[in-house]
This record gives sequence, C-alpha cells and structure tokens, in this order.
Amino acid sequence: MALPQIAIVGRPNVGKSSLFNRLVGRRVSIVDPTPGTTRDRVSQLVEILPPTDLPYDRARDAAPKLAEIVDTGGYGVYMAEGGRYDDAGEDLTRLTPQIEEQIRAGVQAASLILFVVDAQTGVTSLDARIAQLIRESGQSGKVLLVANKVDDDSWIGAAQDATRLGFGEPVMTSASSAFGKRAFLEVIHARLPEWVEPVASPEMKIAIVGRRNAGKSTLINALAGEPRVIVSEIAGTTRDSIDVRFELDGHAFIAIDTAGVRKRKSWADDIEYYSHQRAKEAISRADVCVLLLDAREPMTQIEKRLALALIEEHKPTVIAVNKWDLVEAQRKTSEYIDYLTQELFALDFAPLVFISAEKSEGVGELIRVCSNLFKQANHRETTGRLNAAIRSVLTERGPSSRLGTKAKIFYVSQIATQPPTIAVVVNKPELFEGQYEKYLVNQLREMLPFSEVPIKMVFSERKRLTPEELKSRKRAGVEVVEGD
Repeated sequence: MALPQIAIVGRPNVGKSSLFNRLVGRRVSIVDPTPGTTRDRVSQLVEILPPTDLPYDRARDAAPKLAEIVDTGGYGVYMAEGGRYDDAGEDLTRLTPQIEEQIRAGVQAASLILFVVDAQTGVTSLDARIAQLIRESGQSGKVLLVANKVDDDSWIGAAQDATRLGFGEPVMTSASSAFGKRAFLEVIHARLPEWVEPVASPEMKIAIVGRRNAGKSTLINALAGEPRVIVSEIAGTTRDSIDVRFELDGHAFIAIDTAGVRKRKSWADDIEYYSHQRAKEAISRADVCVLLLDAREPMTQIEKRLALALIEEHKPTVIAVNKWDLVEAQRKTSEYIDYLTQELFALDFAPLVFISAEKSEGVGELIRVCSNLFKQANHRETTGRLNAAIRSVLTERGPSSRLGTKAKIFYVSQIATQPPTIAVVVNKPELFEGQYEKYLVNQLREMLPFSEVPIKMVFSERKRLTPEELKSRKRAGVEVVEGD
C-alpha cells in the first residue's frame, strides 16, 4: 500500500493553508487574504497521532499514522473577480485552468479529501459547485467535510449549515485558534488506512534557486516525472517553496522548488516578501543547492547575490545551465564556462552541469553530481591528514605580517560536517583571516576530499593550558603543528 495522501480543497480564503500549517506544525504554505496565493500542490509528511482516550485493549494496538498532506489552490480563484492582474499587467486568469488541474490531480491521488468551508461566511455558491464537482468525479467517499473558523462554541450552530452540501456532519475546528483540533485529528486518524508501507527516508534535500523564469518548476516536474508544479510563462507563478519527493536509481530525494528571485525594489506585495523568505529558508534547510541559470540570459546582480548567499550559508552548490539545447549551436561550451567563472567567481569551485529541463536531458547527471557533493560535505577527515595538509601549505607559503610576527598553528581538527568545519588554534587569528584564509581553503580543496564544496574555517587564539590538559592531549596523541 502506498503512502496515503490527504488533500485539502475548497474555495479561496476558507483557511486551507492555515489548516495545512496547523497540521504540519509549522508555517509552510504562505497565508495571505489575497485570493490565489497558493497555486501549486504544497505537500509535507505528517504523523497523525491516535486518540489519547482509547480503552487499554485498543490503545495497545493504536499507533501514529504517516501521511502526505497536500495543500491545493483555491478552486475558482479568479471567477468572481473577473480576472486579476499582477504588477506586470499579466492576466492571472490564465493560470486558473492550471491551478484547477493541480487540484484535480491532488483529489484523484488522495486517500482522504478535507473539503474545507468557512463557518463564519456560510455556504456559498462556489462551495456548492465544488461539492458537485467532487460528486461528479466519483470521489465522494473520500470526503471529510471540515467547517473551519469555528473559533469558539458560538460558531457551532453556523457551522451546521454546511451539512446541506451532502457530505454529512462537518468536523468543526479553527486553524487559527486550534479550537476542536483534538477531535479533528482523531477523525483523520480513524479515516486513514491502518497500515502503510514504510517510506524510505530521503537521502538529501535539494533546493532549486534562481531568477524568475529560469525553469525551476520545469526541472521539478522533470524530476517528479509528472506535472507536479505549475509551469507558466507568467513570471512569479511559484509562490511557496514546494517540497517534491522523487526517486532515482533506487534512492529517495526531496527537491524544493523556490520562488524566483528578483530585485527587492520590484516586489509587488507582501506575498513576494514571504515568497523571498521561503526561498531563504529553503536554502537553509537544504543539503545541496542547485543554482539554475537560463543559458539565453546574461548574468545579473540577482545571480551574483544568490551565489554570495550560498557561500555565506556554506551550501554545496551545483551550477545548472538550463535551456542549453536552445543555444549550443551558437555558443562554445568552453567559452561559456570561462564566462561563468568570471561572472560567478565566488562559486568558481562549484561543478557545472548543462541541462534541458523541458526535455529531461542531463537531469539524472545533475542529481548524481548533487549526491557527490553531499558525500563530500559529510566526509570527516582525520586529524593526522589535516595536520599534514596544513603543514604542507605553511611550508609553501605562510601568512605575512607587517610587524614581523611569526604565524604559528598549534592544533587542527575537523569539528563538524555539512559544511566541513575545521578548527585551527593559532597564536594570532588576525594573521590568518581574510586573504590568507581564502588561499588556505583553496589549497585544502586540492589536497583533501572537499574539492567542490565550501569549507568553513574557525580560527581561535591558543589559551594557556593547565598541566592536566597538556597530559590529556599527549595521551590522546594530539599533534602540534607550527609555522616556519
């Protein structure tokens, strides 16, 4: 049995995204009163706990149930408005069929459909239309009617009005206040299958970042093997950071589609601000990042700032040149590599992959390169090899000092992975920071298994050790390395 899915559906602004975030336990979907904020299927794995008041004989057999919960866009998002336009004048009504196709796909794949209505607004004609569409699709048996915004007992009577939609008594809750949450979760637990096949933990999370219209959503769909997120020529279609599970060569991964980045002064509304924040969060929680470029477009400050952000976060990064099939007849690969090296010098150590997301060309190679970077970032080097490498670098070239102070290194050790973090105890940290630190890192990349990932250096000044600490270090076989 496959992992069950819970699809949240309903008209705009009934609180679907708030309910999704409440079930997940953190803010994943962007919540905003603007209709159409959620456009793609946003999904997360959740664990639904069993009821706490079961009799002893049943409680022994009760267990949490794992499911994938899916937030969908509001059905009929632009119907009532007669069209809606973004800051560039694009008619977003054109997205309605694609949003609704994502809803239909989510409903068809779901084991349980949470049909959400607004208890405070009451049942509307659009709610009735959604109910009719669900019945016509033959999915009525999967529906759990949810009356949201029941903030307290005073709204229970109003919530009962939803019964006329034909899906029985609604479960009443409030995503904002958590009113009725326990009963709501108990009903979901009861409706999910008793047993599911264990799900393999993803080996790594891959965040896809880049400017608008670089092809991020197309790449995600190529990885997923289905139209998992909306692809449109309208810039800024993706709002949330979308997590998509996929498998390659028998290994499980999560790809994170992020909102396209553009200049801050061009942001149109609060939604763009939150989209930008979600993209930053996606970079932080990713194991590996893919900086996606459009081969047809020149480098801008957007890509350069993204490169610096990835360096600051010490994220292993693959530079993926998308749409290469459209320009390879006019451009030489070697010349383009030289161009990127000059423009994105901060990532001159990052591997480069040429792909066509639309044709799924080079996509498998891209993930294999990501896997290699993941291994490099998780490698832990021995203290002996680190000391030998540092000694070799110092012998070749040590840091210079205008005051003639002799630079010394007393202790070297790798203290963390992801990123590889090397602690160095020295006599004068200021001698090693800045340009010499960059030189040292570049040399270590050539000598150690960290050739394509960021290395974090932590310099600290030696403190006077007690006799007991000296003995302890000698017993541990700690090696001391000094500069010339």
